Amino acid sequence: MNSYDYSGQVAVITGGANGIGAAAAARMAASGARVAIWDMDISSPEAKVANLPDADRLLVPVDVSDLASVESALARTEAAFGKVDVLINSAGIAGPTSTLATYPADLWRKVQEVNLGGTFHCCKVVTPGMMARNYGRIVNVASIAGKEGNPNASAYSASKAAVIALTKSLGKELAGHDIAVNCVTPATARTRLLDQVSQEFIDFMLSKIPRGRFVTVEEIANMLLWVASAENSFTTGAVFDLSGGRATY
Repeated sequence: MNSYDYSGQVAVITGGANGIGAAAAARMAASGARVAIWDMDISSPEAKVANLPDADRLLVPVDVSDLASVESALARTEAAFGKVDVLINSAGIAGPTSTLATYPADLWRKVQEVNLGGTFHCCKVVTPGMMARNYGRIVNVASIAGKEGNPNASAYSASKAAVIALTKSLGKELAGHDIAVNCVTPATARTRLLDQVSQEFIDFMLSKIPRGRFVTVEEIANMLLWVASAENSFTTGAVFDLSGGRATY
């Protein structure tokens, strides 16, 4: 396993209580970072997060779709840790499995508010501090759905495509600073997100992956750790693929 030195750095990880975010938080803490976990539900974090030393971990309840909630989370994080060096936007929802014609309009808006709006809000609040310190790493967790589009998942696919575009735009905006803004596009992983979709849809997603299995959250965390590291000092506005061969472009 590769190791990266995050000593003295503070990482904010949205959706960090479970799934991909929790795996990234555990790796970050093991690499020397202090980790602020921003999550809607911090009542039952995974053991890998719950067992982190209190000095290395801050659990902050936050609704990323609400800008005021995100601003409050940043204030709490800066009061505890003083700054934010790394932001990993991992919070997201899948929405229902439905054709576009029958997709409930309120749930369409909710998916956009969380997946796209939440990414926007979190980037919006942390970038001024990163610019003032002339250092930062932002990694947005998009999806292979944002590159290819998944049938019966129009809201999710559209939101993740927009996250990819936001990443490219913000990466160009901040390219004059030592701030890298990139995203990753995983294939399906076995997380609580799958609780929101049908078994038929899960089977379909698995059938699309040439490796014949789902990506693990640990594999995603491995890539996140490098993309968010100081060593990633040149690449910005890029999309890093974790599709198991599904999208080779």
